Amino acid sequence: MKRKRYTPEFKSQIVLEILKEEKAMSQIASEHGIHVNQLHKWKTQFLQEMPQVFEKQNKDLEKMKADYEEKLESLYSEVGKLTTQLSWIKKKSGIYND
Repeated sequence: MKRKRYTPEFKSQIVLEILKEEKAMSQIASEHGIHVNQLHKWKTQFLQEMPQVFEKQNKDLEKMKADYEEKLESLYSEVGKLTTQLSWIKKKSGIYND
């Protein structure tokens, strides 16, 4: 007999239904044809991994911030280089009068 596979979205939907506590776990299990022990496992796994969701968000935000700062630094460097080149060109062409 082949094991039934459930998508992460489906599992999340079931766990949210469990957390609402509007129905007994056994009722949810029978409605979806899933053993109640499996639902307990999904709920436990969800609650254990929930903090990592926020860690990932923080890591993503830190990476975005680092990428932004790196890009900004690169742009400032480019502006400085271009300003120096423009100044040199003006000086060599005689346009630059100080």
